[in-house]
Amino acid sequence: MLDLKSKLILKILINECPNGTYKIIDAKDIISLLPNKYKIDLKTFEKILIFLERQECISIKYDDENTYCLCVLPLSFELLEENIDKQKREDKQSPHLWTFIIIILFCSFFASFLGTILAHYLNLF
Repeated sequence: MLDLKSKLILKILINECPNGTYKIIDAKDIISLLPNKYKIDLKTFEKILIFLERQECISIKYDDENTYCLCVLPLSFELLEENIDKQKREDKQSPHLWTFIIIILFCSFFASFLGTILAHYLNLF
């Protein structure tokens, strides 16, 4: 599983290296593309790249002092698509849950109202 920072870096690498071609990338350029909330240092960036390579998401040909020649492998596209599909499924399920809760709320209110009227007519109070 990929954490949030790894996913963000992978998305940036996909944009930088289209069609699975090798490209020379400077680490500072990639870090600068990250949102301010998720800024990382060069050491952390290197660890994330090593993790992505071990997960077979990217292939690194060589690296020289914060410059990398890498390409994005097909597995990374699948991982990000699965994540997007999962998010869409969760978004679709959410309205059904709220609709169900609202229906239950009205049914319980209506049943308690009818029970109160019935009890009043039968002089149970």
